[in-house]
Amino acid sequence: MSCTPTSTPNSGTDESSWMGESARAEVPEMAEITYREALNEALREEMERDPDVFLMGEEVAEYDGAYKVSKGLLDVFGDRRIVDSPISELGFAGLGVGAAMAGLKPVIEFMTFNFSILALDQVINHAAKIRYMSGGQIPCSIVFRGPNGAALQLSAQHSQACETYYVHAPGVKVVTPATPADAKGLLKAAIRDPDPVAFMEAEMLYNVKGEVPDDDDFVIPLGVADVKREGTDVTILTHGKTVHVALQAAQKLDKDGVSVEVVDLRSIRPLDVDTILASVKKTNRAVYLEEGWAFAGVGAQIVSMVQEEAFDWLDAPVVRVMQADVPMPYAKNLEQMAKPSAERVVAACNRVLYR
Repeated sequence: MSCTPTSTPNSGTDESSWMGESARAEVPEMAEITYREALNEALREEMERDPDVFLMGEEVAEYDGAYKVSKGLLDVFGDRRIVDSPISELGFAGLGVGAAMAGLKPVIEFMTFNFSILALDQVINHAAKIRYMSGGQIPCSIVFRGPNGAALQLSAQHSQACETYYVHAPGVKVVTPATPADAKGLLKAAIRDPDPVAFMEAEMLYNVKGEVPDDDDFVIPLGVADVKREGTDVTILTHGKTVHVALQAAQKLDKDGVSVEVVDLRSIRPLDVDTILASVKKTNRAVYLEEGWAFAGVGAQIVSMVQEEAFDWLDAPVVRVMQADVPMPYAKNLEQMAKPSAERVVAACNRVLYR
């Protein structure tokens, strides 16, 4: 697994001034920490680095965050920079957008991205558009972050993968880290970015451990995919929590002699088209895997791009593995059937391999 970018970002902005030397070179010293701790480190280090950064959301201060991502930050930075909000996503997201327009750098925590739907007006109509509508005169450096997608038996209203709502709007960057190292490096990049960033975590990953460079300037630039596993027979394109599903499927297929390459997009907007196409041109077959629904989803955009840009290299149509086209059931057995699984990914890979 690589924590160092392997290709040039397609973000359209010059990130060399802020991304940090460690994003461009190997960092030898590593610490094994959880995804949750990696996010906490990123917040702490960026708040120490820049006094304009502050965190706001429900229970982020006194309670240390609903998922303990902000644990201990109130004691260090005080209640003017770690701010508990009322239960009103539209209200505190709007306050954050106003603060960003005034030159501050808010990090707005949604207890879950399901609740962010209440704040879409502020994100899409204001944060995403104000730099454009002001001719670049009004800044809006803001991060909206929190868990996205399904956990375990939280039912339909709390189990949605919300990427599609955000990637559709120009002006918002969308990031979906899958590992502790990516969580830290990408969150630091998101906080430093001049544009609004929807930073989508995963509740099921908060306790996952992994090696993270022991460096307070470790930054991974947005718009750079990562090849989590190299292979030659078929490419699995994915992001966020389903990276781990893809890796499970790759291990199963390896036992049958199938070499699978797993490409973790890491950010959906900006999208690292070069890495995607390079992998597909190498393996000549692709499967796209995500948590969301298939109809008009993120996968529809990426598969369309692959079949337009790499058609002559494809030996089979690209196949998608998605959530079932239903609201997420509460019953455990039905929930498992609705979610994309390693078994369904294996079947999709066999299909494009004509096995």
